[in-house]
Amino acid sequence: MSEQNQIVVLKKRSVGVPQPDDFELNTVPVADPGPGQLLCQAQYLTLDPYLRGKISGRHISGAIHPGDMMAGEVVSSVVVSNDPRFAVGDTIAAFSGWQTKPVIDGDAARKIETHGAPISTALGIMGMPGLTAYAGTLRLGQPEPGDRVLVSAAAGPVGSTVGQIARIKGAHPIGIAGSDEKCAWLKEQAGFADCINYKKEDLREGIARTCPDGVNMYFDNVGGDVLQAAMEHLALGARVVLCGLMAQYNRDDMPPGPNPAFIIKARATVRGLVVYDHEDLRGEFESVVGTWIRDGEIKFKEDIADGIERAPAAFCALMRGENFGKALVRLGA
Repeated sequence: MSEQNQIVVLKKRSVGVPQPDDFELNTVPVADPGPGQLLCQAQYLTLDPYLRGKISGRHISGAIHPGDMMAGEVVSSVVVSNDPRFAVGDTIAAFSGWQTKPVIDGDAARKIETHGAPISTALGIMGMPGLTAYAGTLRLGQPEPGDRVLVSAAAGPVGSTVGQIARIKGAHPIGIAGSDEKCAWLKEQAGFADCINYKKEDLREGIARTCPDGVNMYFDNVGGDVLQAAMEHLALGARVVLCGLMAQYNRDDMPPGPNPAFIIKARATVRGLVVYDHEDLRGEFESVVGTWIRDGEIKFKEDIADGIERAPAAFCALMRGENFGKALVRLGA
C-alpha cells in the first residue's frame, strides 16, 4: 500500500527517568492485512507506567529491547477487515503498540463496549486501569462500610477509581497524591474523604491524621517508602493490595521491602494484583462501572497529548509524575 505508518521504537534503554531521545519516530509503508487480519487506523494510545518495567526488562509481560516498537494498548477503527467477526468502521482495542496504522490479528482484537462513555475510556476507566481497580478493590480488598481505605497514586486512573468504588461501598477513601490540585479534585469531584499531599505534609503524620484508628485497606500503586509508611499504620485484620511499583520503575536497584513485623502485628492479608488474572470479571465490570459513570457516581480525568510524535515526551512526563488523569495520546483520523 502507498500509505505510511508512523511507529515509535525504543532507541536506547532508559537510565533513570526516561528521556524523549530514548525513543525514535520512524515512517514505514503500511502493511497489507493477511487472512484473519485487520488494517486499522489508531485513534487513542494508552501510556502506562508498567512500560518502564518492560524497558528495564523486569516486567511480567516481557521486555522491550532497543529497536523494538514500543508496546501498548490502542483503540482503533477498522479500515480493512479480513475477519468476518469485524466490519469496516468497527472500533476495537488491541495491544498493537505505538503506531498509527496497525495490522492486527482478529484473534488479538476485541470490540469496544463503553456503555455510552467516550471511546478513550476503553483505555482508562472502562479498560485495563478500571478493571484493575474493580478487581483489586472488590475481589481482593473487599472494603466494608466505615473502613478507612488508603490509596497511593490516588489521582491516577487506577487509584482514583479504587477510591470511588470504596466510597460507593460505604468506605472512607483517603488519597495520597503529589499536589494540591490533585487532592482538591479527589475530594471535590471524586468524593474522597480526605487526601494527603505527600509533598507538603509528612506522609506518616498524614496517615495518622486521616486514619486515626488505622488503615483497614491499603491499595498500593507505588511501593518503596510509601508502602512502608502505610504498613506502619495497618489496623487489625487489614487487607493490602499490591498493584504498582512507581517508586522503583526508574531505578536500577531494588528498594527495600516493608518490614514484615507490621504485617504480622496487624494479622494483615497481603495480595498481589495482576489484572490479567481477572479477565473473567470484564463483562460485569463494564456493565457496573458504565452504570456508575452514567449515574454520576464515578468521575474520571484524562490527560491527552495530540499526535504520535508527542508520545515519547508524554510518557516521560508520566514517569516524572507530571500527568493528571489517564495519560493518553490522540492519534487522529
